[in-house]
Order: sequence, then C-alpha cells, then structure tokens
Amino acid sequence: MKNKIHKFTVLPKLPDNLKPLLEIAYNLWWSWNPDAVDLFRLLDSELWERTKHNPVRMLGILGKDILEEISKDEGFISHMIDIYNNFQMYTEYSTWHIKDYREQLMNIAYFSMEFGLHDSLPIYSGGLGVLSGCHIKSASGLGLPLVGIGLLYSFGNFNQYLTADGWQMEKYRENDFTNLPVSLIKDLIVEIPLGDKNIFARVWKIDVGRIPIYFLDTNFEKNRPEDRSITYYLYVGDRDTRIKQEIVLGIGGMKLLKLLNLCPAICHMNEGHSAFLSVEKYVNAMQKYNLSFYEAYDLVKNSNVFTTHTPVPAGNEVFDEYLVRKYLRPYLDKEGIPYDFISNLGKIDRNDNHFNMTIFALRNSIFANGVSKLHGKTSRKMWQVLWPQLPEDEVPISHVTNGVHIYSWLSDEFTKLFDRYIGPKWREDPSKEGVFDRIKVIPDAELWRSHLRLKERLIGFVRERLKRQLIDRKRPNSEIRIASEVLEPDALTIGFARRFAEYKRAFLIFRDIERLKAILNNRNFPVQLIIAGKAHQSDTVGKEIIRNIINIIRKPEFRRKIVFIEDYDLNVAKYLVQGVDVWLNNPRRPLEASGTSGMKSSINGVLNLSILDGWWDEAFNGENGWAIGGGEEYGEGIESQDNIESAMLYDILENEIIPLFYNKGLDGLPHEWIKKMKMSLETILPFFNTHRMVKEYTEKFYIPVGNYMEKLTLNNLSLLKNLRIWRERIYSNWDKIEIKSIITPKKSEIYAGENVEIKVDIFLNELCEEDVLVEIFYGQLDSEENIVNGKIVKMELLNKNSSNIYTFRTLISTDRSGLFGYQVRVIPFHSGFANKFAEGLIKIA
Repeated sequence: MKNKIHKFTVLPKLPDNLKPLLEIAYNLWWSWNPDAVDLFRLLDSELWERTKHNPVRMLGILGKDILEEISKDEGFISHMIDIYNNFQMYTEYSTWHIKDYREQLMNIAYFSMEFGLHDSLPIYSGGLGVLSGCHIKSASGLGLPLVGIGLLYSFGNFNQYLTADGWQMEKYRENDFTNLPVSLIKDLIVEIPLGDKNIFARVWKIDVGRIPIYFLDTNFEKNRPEDRSITYYLYVGDRDTRIKQEIVLGIGGMKLLKLLNLCPAICHMNEGHSAFLSVEKYVNAMQKYNLSFYEAYDLVKNSNVFTTHTPVPAGNEVFDEYLVRKYLRPYLDKEGIPYDFISNLGKIDRNDNHFNMTIFALRNSIFANGVSKLHGKTSRKMWQVLWPQLPEDEVPISHVTNGVHIYSWLSDEFTKLFDRYIGPKWREDPSKEGVFDRIKVIPDAELWRSHLRLKERLIGFVRERLKRQLIDRKRPNSEIRIASEVLEPDALTIGFARRFAEYKRAFLIFRDIERLKAILNNRNFPVQLIIAGKAHQSDTVGKEIIRNIINIIRKPEFRRKIVFIEDYDLNVAKYLVQGVDVWLNNPRRPLEASGTSGMKSSINGVLNLSILDGWWDEAFNGENGWAIGGGEEYGEGIESQDNIESAMLYDILENEIIPLFYNKGLDGLPHEWIKKMKMSLETILPFFNTHRMVKEYTEKFYIPVGNYMEKLTLNNLSLLKNLRIWRERIYSNWDKIEIKSIITPKKSEIYAGENVEIKVDIFLNELCEEDVLVEIFYGQLDSEENIVNGKIVKMELLNKNSSNIYTFRTLISTDRSGLFGYQVRVIPFHSGFANKFAEGLIKIA
C-alpha cells in the first residue's frame, strides 16, 4: 500500500512593492497587452521564453535576491505602476454593453469543451478552442455579463514530435496547475450524477479581463482512479470516457453555476459537447418553479443558444445509445424525466440506436447558427432532415461569421503603425464603422518595413526551432547545420498551418512535384513554404499526409525551401500569421465551416490565397487576396476536384502572385503588392473580429432570448403555462388538420406584374384561425421544380363555415417572366412564440 503523502502548496513570494505583478499575472488581460508582456520579459527574457511566456511560473522561479534587486529599480517600479493602473482602469471603465444596453443586462453562461487562451495554458486543441478564447476576450472588452464553463485537463492536448521516417507521435506532459494562471476555489466541490453513482469535481478559475472562466476537474483524491481520469485528456477517442466528459461539462457545469449562485438567463453551447446542460436545466426549472417536465422543457429550450462549427460528420458528436442509457438514465429516472423523450431528442429517427449531440442541442435551443454565411447554408442543408417539409433556406439555423480577437493576434509592429496613422479609436472598438478607413494613408515604405521586420523575426524563429527539432531527433550534424541556412528573408514566403485533417488538403500543393520544384527553385523569383500542424492522435490518414510531406521535404531540391515546424501551438501560430507573405488555405469546399487562421494573417498584412470556403467566401472581393476557383462544389468527384484545384493553385502562383511580389519600383518597393495589403487590411479588420462577432451574438440572440425569458417567467410563468396548454391542444389536433382545396385563377399563364389571387379552404378540427399561420411560399422553379429564392406571403382569413372550414385569401405578385410555383403551408402559431418554427410542425399542399 502506498504511503500517504501530506501536501502543501508553495506560492511565489514577492516584495510588497512588486505584488501588483502577481495580480496582473493571474489575469490574462496581460496576454493581449504588449506593455504588460514587455514588463514580464524585462524581468528575465531568457526565463520568459523558457517558461513558455507563463508569468506565474516565472515569478515562482525568480530567486529572492533577483526580486529584491528588481524591487529597488525605480524605472521598473514606475513602469509596473503605469501598467497596473491601466489594468485597473480596464476593469472599471464604461463599456459598449453598459452604454448601449444598460436596461437589458442578462447573465450568459458560455460552455465550451476547450479554451485557447494562451500558449502557456495547453488546454485547447485547435480552432474551436481559439475561437472560444477570442469570444471570451471580446466579451470582456465589450463588458458582457458572461461567464465561461469548461474542463481543466491534467494533460490537455498532446505535444507532437516526428519519428525518423516522419510519422507523428504524441507526448503528453502533465499540467502543473499550481504554476499556471489558474486559481483553485477551495472547499467548492461539485457532485455529479454518473450512471448508478456520483462523482466529484473540484473547481478552478481563470480570470480573462472582466470575465471569469470556471473549470471542472475530476483528477483528485475524492474520486476513484477510473473517475479521476475523466479530465486527463482533451478529445480522447474512447467513447466511454468522452460521454463522461460531456456529462461533467454539461450537467456538472450547470450544477457549478447553481453552487456559485449564478443563474444565467442564457446558456450558449459552443458546439454540441455541452448539450447535456439542458438535462440539469430541466431539473432546476422543475424544482425552482414547480413545473412539469414538459413545461420545464419548454422553458429550457427557449433559454439556449447553440453554435455548430463543423459540416464534417466526425465533428458532430455521436454516442451509441447504450452509453446514454448507462450514464444518463438513472439520473433522469430519479428526477422524473422520461428517458424515451430525451433519447428521441437526440435522434433523427426513433428507431436509430445512436444519440447525436448536435441534434440534441438543436432541439434544445431557440436559436442556432453556423459560423460563416456559407456554413449557415451548409448547416441548413445538413440538418434539413429535422425539418423535412421546410425549404432549405428556412431551416431555423442562421449564421454569425467568426472573427479573431485583434489585440491577441496583431503584431507589435502593426499596432504601432495603427496608433501612429489611425489614432487611438481602433483600440476602443475595432468593429466601429469607419475606424480603419485611414489604413490607406500609411506610407508604403513604413508598411513594408514593418512587414519585413516580422518576416525576419519569423525566419529567425523557424531556424532555431528547426535546429531544436533535429537535435531532439538526433539527426546528423550536417543536417543540423543546414537548419541555420533554411529560408531566405527576401524570398516570397507561403504559410500553411492547420489541423491535418484529410479534407483540409495539406497535400494539394504537392500533387505535381515537378511543377512545385520549378516554382520553389526559380533563382530569379525564389519561393519558400513553411508548414505546421498536427493530426488528431487517432487520424492515421492525417498522419500519413504529414509523413509524405516530410519525405518530400528531405529531398535535396526542397531541403532549404520547405520547412515543417513540429508541435504547432498558439506561439508558433503567432510567428507564422505575422511573418509570412501569403497564407494558403485549400480545404475541400464546403467542408471548412469558417477558418480563422486566414483572418489572423490578414490583420497583419498577409495576403490570403484560399478556396472560396468558410469566411473567405464572403471576405474575398477580387482585390484583397486570391481565390482558388469560383466556389465550385464537386460532390463525390474528389479526385477530379483535387486535380483541377491543384492546377489552379500553381497557375495563380506562377501567373499572379509571384510576378506581383517581385514587381518592384525604383525605390525597391512592390507598390502593387502593398496596395493589395492595404485593401486586405481595410476590408478584413473591421468585420472579421470578435468584437463585431460578440456584438452580433448579443443583438441577434442574447438580448432577444433574455427579453423572451423575462416574458415567460412573468406572473408566475403564466405565458409559459398557457403555451404548454396550447401545445397540447395543437398536438392533439394536428394530424386532423386538412387543406381541403386551393382555388386559383383558371388561366395557367399570366403576365409579369399581374397579381394572382389564391384562396384556400382548411379544416382545423378543434383549432381556430388564431392557432395557425397560413402562408404562401412561392417563386421561380429550377429544372428540378424546386422553388428558388422563394418569397413568403401571409394569408388572411376570409370566412369560416359551419363545418369548421376556414377560407384564407391572399395576392401574390410576379415581377419577371418564367415558370413559377407555390405551396400553401399551415404552421402552428402563438403570439408568445420567439421562433415560428419552434414546434417543427408544418402542413404543406
């Protein structure tokens, strides 16, 4: 038996006049404030790099003598006080949300499986986590009353290294929470039902500006070993552990909010991993308001917002139903929640043996959205199966295009440029209209010099990193020496960095090796390529793509021209998006939901070369970068698509990008290239940022949901209870509703501009005209007789006869010639609805 260990925690001890350093270190506000970063770097620049830019760990390592010496440095103390004052001012000054929505404040809980906040906190995997981190930072800047909920992983995401033959291997390093900017909330334990037992989670907190994020962690002595391991790793492949994680996040997260006396009016599910939060919300509503389950379901559904992030099936979490039954049913039975109803909420078909978390989230949310305009369209097509009678365009999934937190990703060089030529307004709110209009007045020479400094810094970083990789792999000294000579500061430099999923097609630029060799080895117009990224630990296809690329890189003709940087993380990403000339992105349309790496590069003057997918489909204007193709989708013709688009990629490089980059004036500046950089900055900065994104979530979803929840809970929830009675009446009558006849003019041809009168007779059984919305959906027909870009016209009641048949009438107009069609549809309607398709019921004729 193992001897008991008595534990204690050692905290950094600072002289009294340096204590503000610790307060700043424990709030990630410092991470997007260059002056604060410089303050910590001044303490010991080498140690700053060695600790992965972690000020908490750094302060714990610095010796007592060094700290005493620093405490006597008047210049440093003065600098620290200035930054500390700025930090305090940030937390106190009036914000957009308070200024514009003082009377509409509501609490929001934002749930995410991962948060990419900083490279010193390895609790993220990729784009989803980075987006979550940027969302939180902008919510802080805008002053939203928001709190984050996540899991704190003992090992988090893996570190990547490559074997001698280029095969990706994973190494996990345990996170030392005592040396991270996280704080344990002592004596706060969350008890979470899991199958036939309860498990326990302790609670950690990270402050991100004004926003707290609370993290659940099961890896402590109160749990059994198999339960401690639930929060070991992020995105484990084991389905049993994965469903446990999602129960801890969803149900445990809601229990935590209750223990903290935080009662969010709105829960925002960032992807479906947290969808089980609705289960705990049913329980809370039943207990707090003495509601039946079905009344609680109505209330909960109207208080959730759901963001789906992927059109790739693997990204939509699915569990075998027996796992849901095993781990969820005992709690549902105990709380009087019908298991079959919950089970069916996660299925398209009740005979299915799988439970889909995306479907469960969609059916438990009043608003749902994709993360770009194109992804919204793709999501509506993907999930139309849940609303089979609705036209695709009306499936109730909208979009809010992603953005990036500008202050976290903008280089110091460009920050100074913007301060000098735009003024301080861009710092207050980068999404404010017109704030970046003065980009065009930045002198070409200054913009280009700033870019070249970032490029030189990137190349220096890459050389050092590559040397370390080769030393770690025990490669020959001759190969290590070459690492000091890779890449040329003056060569056109292309960056490609992302998760190595097959659909992202890292291999596309390598499809014609001879053509690529000619492009990269042109002595007059040299080109070079920097690649980084990880494959999921279970993705052998992604790992094979990496290995093939590594074997190409090792060929003599590519050795100094192409570099693969191992262990891609936020720090590597920063160097890349700030220092390359061109950012390459070539997913297989429409499988890129949004993609934010191209936004990060764009705000630093890097030009995008991308497939018209995700965000680039709405950002590209013909002058701010390059598009590969015209937005074609090839369906099953994958091989054909790859061949066509790789050829397009080479053509654009050879005929457009390379000539433009090397076309320099007498002053040595590529003025046409710089013109494109300015256009990119001017068009992308104001919109593709998370300040705009969070404002859009607030105005489109948070405030309407908050207002609607206030209506539902007034007068002892009278509206909610009336809606439940109304729903039961609707469901008992719906199958008996019948569209008896449709009366239209006898002539089949009319002239453009004429109005067409349409009447319809509908039998409503025991319902009345106030219970339904009768509409005409009409428009031109395509070759398959689908209505294209349809319009909707509400029909008005004309009369009712003694047989309870209602006659409705309307006029529709046509403004062009062609073949038109229409449908009559009947939809349940209540004046208390926030979403007319909330019931998912529709009759069409």
